[in-house]
Amino acid sequence: MQDIPYREDTHMRPVRHHLGITAFGTNAWTSTKEGDRLMPEHAEDEGIEELYVVLRGRARFEIDGDTVDAPAGALVFVGPETSRTAFAVEPETTVLAVGSKIGQPYEVGGWEVWAEFHPAYEAGDYEGVIERGRSTLETAGYATPLYNLACCEAQTGRTEDAIAHLRDAFERRPSLRELSKQDTDFDPLRNEPAFRELVGEPIAPMTG
Repeated sequence: MQDIPYREDTHMRPVRHHLGITAFGTNAWTSTKEGDRLMPEHAEDEGIEELYVVLRGRARFEIDGDTVDAPAGALVFVGPETSRTAFAVEPETTVLAVGSKIGQPYEVGGWEVWAEFHPAYEAGDYEGVIERGRSTLETAGYATPLYNLACCEAQTGRTEDAIAHLRDAFERRPSLRELSKQDTDFDPLRNEPAFRELVGEPIAPMTG
């Protein structure tokens, strides 16, 4: 575990990405002090089950409003569409998560690569995401991070870059095309013929 890069801002170790696992999702979080939030509060998509294993220390899980005390060795199962987060009760608490979608092959999303840059995106610091994250997100080559990079580029007037990265994202995950049609991050590109062609929207006829 210690060989996997540790991201201090998120407390995460990207286990799946580091080991190249493609059959299921798995990541780990390690606190630096008592009270650290080990993972952001979230609910997995429909059909995704996750098992959390407390490898060291002690964690307090909050699952749909219920509190679960989880000492070292505890197994905490959380079903789909259920809100969850966890806090460290002891310093250096480590929790490993393993999950996948019921009845379907696992699809690599690469969210762990994007996690480092998500706070800047949420704060509207699109320039910061591009400056610090472009090389990392391009090299990783996952669909969702490339899509999110395109969102930032669209918001900062980088039309050609946004369309190029969006095209790459669609090639890796075609289902993102439908999402882009309603995504307000791409509003600056709505009248661009190249964008409309890429997302499958009719191109407005020239007038004059």
